[in-house]
Amino acid sequence: MAISDINEYAHLTDADVEALGSELDALRREIESSLGERDAKYLRRTIQAQRGLEFVGRVALIGSHRRSLWWLGTGALSIAKIIENMELGHNVMHGQWDWMNDPEVHSTTWEWDMVCASPHWKHSHNYIHHKYTNVIGMDHDVGYKLLRVTRDEPWEPRRLFQPFSNLFLAATFEWGIALHDLDLKEVIAGRRPLEEARPEIQRFVYKAARQMGKDYALFPALSGPNFKHTLTANLTANFIRNLWAYVVIFCGHFPDGAEKFTTATLEDETQGQWYLRQMLGTANFEAGPTLAFLSGNLCYQIEHHVYPDLPSNRYAEISVRIRDLCDKYDLPYNTGSFAMQYLRTLRTINKLALPDWMLTATSDDAPETASERRFDSIQPRARGLRTAIAQLKERRRAVKA
Repeated sequence: MAISDINEYAHLTDADVEALGSELDALRREIESSLGERDAKYLRRTIQAQRGLEFVGRVALIGSHRRSLWWLGTGALSIAKIIENMELGHNVMHGQWDWMNDPEVHSTTWEWDMVCASPHWKHSHNYIHHKYTNVIGMDHDVGYKLLRVTRDEPWEPRRLFQPFSNLFLAATFEWGIALHDLDLKEVIAGRRPLEEARPEIQRFVYKAARQMGKDYALFPALSGPNFKHTLTANLTANFIRNLWAYVVIFCGHFPDGAEKFTTATLEDETQGQWYLRQMLGTANFEAGPTLAFLSGNLCYQIEHHVYPDLPSNRYAEISVRIRDLCDKYDLPYNTGSFAMQYLRTLRTINKLALPDWMLTATSDDAPETASERRFDSIQPRARGLRTAIAQLKERRRAVKA
């Protein structure tokens, strides 16, 4: 099922993996030593642009009884929320700008514009997800405890509703993220004491109430007789932000070739193997400057997972070097168009709603689930993973022909 021997799957020796790790360590040091005013200016301009868009949106919505102003306000507010969520909140709380020693943009002080409390997100995302990326049973972002995205998770009848669960998660993504770290199911089942969970639940309730009060009471009230129009605009902006964040994140984690791993890969895992797991477990999508910016530069999800605490504006240049390393070590660099990566993800979600007996590919060699056993039929051993995958594809074409 999932990969249990990452070196074997990647067709790399121990020496190869450690050499790859050393090169990635050197690249990190190179980027860190070059951080400076250019990067700080980028962050300050981003903050100014985001605040400017939000100001325009809020002011326009004061006159939201006029359809043109409603559209202007809703559009500006939607983009402002996307930027705040993706390029600012997500990246600041990763510690990407801690080197500036500016308390306004420090990972310990930033609170973002969504119902999820920042300490909860930093625990479930920065620690759990990025440390145990795609390790079955450890990384709760594999399906977000709601979707089946790998055959390593047994099929259950409730999975038949998965296409609808996916749509619900997309529309309410900020709430899914907010509840992600609370483990309320464990509390309800009695496996986690309520007294232990109470402080976290209280923090969540406080943050959610504050956020909802701002978006659905305070700002609509400030628009006076246009309360209803502003309320619908805020609802729409939050929906657009939720949907956008969902699509971007899913495109980086669940397309074909974003591999899953067993806990065996964590045993005596070296830094080189951790890097390799990040590279094999994530996916990019192709983007120009505008799409990259609006995605929080998470179109470079591979680079982000290799260096989660390096500034996102550097990922484009880092990606050139990562591609070179993939060529050198004969590793795949998983990327594709934005639309294609999401369509592949959607296919996996809908396909795995079905019982395994209705699926054709094996559990060791399917687009969404693979293991080192997928290459058992290739003799002699391929020189690298990218070559091995190409040989498998060529063999399938020959069989079909």
